[in-house]
Amino acid sequence: METEAYIALGSNLGDRELNLLRAVAEIGRLPESKVAALSSFYETSPVGTVKQDAFYNAVLKLSTGLPPRTLLTHLLRIETDSFKRTRTVVNGPRRMDLDLLLYGTRILSEEDLVVPHPRMMERRFVLQPLCEIAPELVHPVSGITVAELLAALHSDEVVVKI
Repeated sequence: METEAYIALGSNLGDRELNLLRAVAEIGRLPESKVAALSSFYETSPVGTVKQDAFYNAVLKLSTGLPPRTLLTHLLRIETDSFKRTRTVVNGPRRMDLDLLLYGTRILSEEDLVVPHPRMMERRFVLQPLCEIAPELVHPVSGITVAELLAALHSDEVVVKI
């Protein structure tokens, strides 16, 4: 049985646009999976205290037969193998960051797997591209649509469609 999963993509090192395109291609090659939708790319201001360059962000919808833990394992493998990501600075610069935002209507809270993503409702750089491809999607914990979450968000993030 296939599930609709939503994945956030972000890059602020190297050729950011090419990095996003490569990540979409890598995700599209996952077993039992097909990219069903892709948002526009957005240039976004970094969030947090680490001084770094702006990101390019996007969200994709993946139809997948993979269970959530297996999907997360594949996403982490893409980050490290394809983009040589090392986690030396928390929330620091990176060529690729892949976050599993939603996995159908599942709610999971495990040590290293939390779905829905715990900070997605606070981040314009996630909600804006997600709203572009799934505005009526309901957040399984809050019961609020993505469009409503975005409209209610108070944030000073700069998010510009490329």
